[in-house]
Amino acid sequence: MELNNTSALVCGGAGGFGEATVRRLVATGAHVVIADLAEDKGRALEAELGATTRFVSTDVTDEDSVRNAVAIAADLAPLRSTVVVHGGPAAGRRMINRAGEPYSLDVFRKTVEIFLTGTFNVMSQAAAVMSTSEPAESGQRGVIVTTASIAGFEGQVGQTDYSAAKGGVIGLTLTAARDLAPAGVRVMCIAPGTFFTPAFQMEEADAQAQWGPGVPNPKRMGNVNEYARLAQDIIENDYLNGTVIRIDGALRFNV
Repeated sequence: MELNNTSALVCGGAGGFGEATVRRLVATGAHVVIADLAEDKGRALEAELGATTRFVSTDVTDEDSVRNAVAIAADLAPLRSTVVVHGGPAAGRRMINRAGEPYSLDVFRKTVEIFLTGTFNVMSQAAAVMSTSEPAESGQRGVIVTTASIAGFEGQVGQTDYSAAKGGVIGLTLTAARDLAPAGVRVMCIAPGTFFTPAFQMEEADAQAQWGPGVPNPKRMGNVNEYARLAQDIIENDYLNGTVIRIDGALRFNV
């Protein structure tokens, strides 16, 4: 899939994986919508990168909000790629606490709503627009790249809601790819391991010292630019479809 003179929608594009992806796609000549709730960061990135970007305040759990972001992206140029990398809460509590009290169902629902339902919302809204566009010379109309986590494969203690949501994103991948195959829309998923992002709220050197040694090889946390490079490779390689790629330095979460 050629990126030059096409448009891309990056949900969660104002920071971390999303910001790195926005920068990389803009460098290829794509027009990019930065869809995020972090308005200050999103506006600043838009101002820095210039006329080929557009910040759109977007709530991934709201159909109208996502529909608006998709429409704006499609107005810039043919919408060919959508990358879903939005963040959200991960409480990190066990299913029952030391007092034997159950985990909050409201918190569980909110986590699943953001990570899984929000991802599905973006996928379906973007696919609906892609499916009606003129195909590229390759016959393809678009590609959707979602973001799971290796926690979706081997969740750690205290990650029941997060692992369930990310496992759901993993499970969506092949089914969605099969659903959208007649429309010429591919679906891929990236499952990152331990990456340094602003979510750590600490200096990178401190985070690397704490979490880097646990990664088999290379012995460091991932860099968001490595995620963005993989996202670009997926978009540009038409034969990648319906699968999940782990990017984790051979890390497997233990208990």
